[in-house]
Formats: sequence, C-alpha cells, structure tokens
Amino acid sequence: MAEFFSDAHTWAGIGLAIFVVLLVFLKVPGALAKSLDERAEKIGSELANAEALRKEAEAKLEAARKSQAEAEAEAREIIEVAKREAAQMAVQATAALEEKLARRAKLAEDRIARAESDAMREVKVAAIDTASKAAAQILTETLSGKAADDHFAVSLEAVKKALA
Repeated sequence: MAEFFSDAHTWAGIGLAIFVVLLVFLKVPGALAKSLDERAEKIGSELANAEALRKEAEAKLEAARKSQAEAEAEAREIIEVAKREAAQMAVQATAALEEKLARRAKLAEDRIARAESDAMREVKVAAIDTASKAAAQILTETLSGKAADDHFAVSLEAVKKALA
C-alpha cells in the first residue's frame, strides 16, 4: 500500500475527489447553476426587451411610411390644384388681354371713323367755300346793277328760310 500512496496519480485523484466533495459541500454547483439561471433570465429579459423595441421600431417605421405616403398624396394634390389654378389664371389673363386688345381696336376704329368724318366735313366745307367763291365771282362778273340786287334779295330770302 505504500506504493499506492507514493504514486502521484493517486494523490492527484485524492485531491480531485476532495475538491469535488468540497465543491458539493460548499454548494458551488447550485450557486453556479443559480448564477447561470440568473444570467439566462437576464438574457431572456434583454431578448424580450429587444423584441419589444423591434416591434415598437417597426410600428414607428410603418407610421413614418404612412405619414410619408400621406404627405406625398397631399403634395400631389397641392401640385394638381396649383396646375389647375395656373391654367385658370392663364385663361383669365388671355381673356383679359383679348378684351383689352378688343377695346383698343374699337377705340382705334372710333378714332379713325372720327378722323374720316372730320376730314369729310373739312372737304365739304372747303368745297362749299370754293363753290361759293366761284359762284360769287361768276355772279359778280355776269350780274350787275338791278339784276344783281334782285338776285341778292332772292338769295338772302333763301338763306333766311334755310336758317329758320
């Protein structure tokens, strides 16, 4: 048996056995299991928290996408309204311009008609004046004396009737 106790393997086995008994006696495996269980619970709660955060992030992402879609739809609607208003303004501006051009054309036509009327009146006055002078000159040359006085009296009466 002396050989048994002198062998290093024996003492290593005895030390190992004492170590294992000591670990069991001091409840190290239970504490180790408890520590591992606590660690597993902590990891589980962190995973649950991470899952909750992921779901919250997905909900916020969905809400953001929905808000973006609504904003895009609103922007498209605003653009369409602006296009319709711009087209309406263009039509109104065109109509106003056409109306203004029509008024100016009418005004120009009125001025032209007035100028033609004035020119015709001036031509008639000039023709009458020239005819009067020519008639006076012819009468003066052809009529003299009593015939001129009689003709003057008849003409004067005609003018009085015309003016009355």
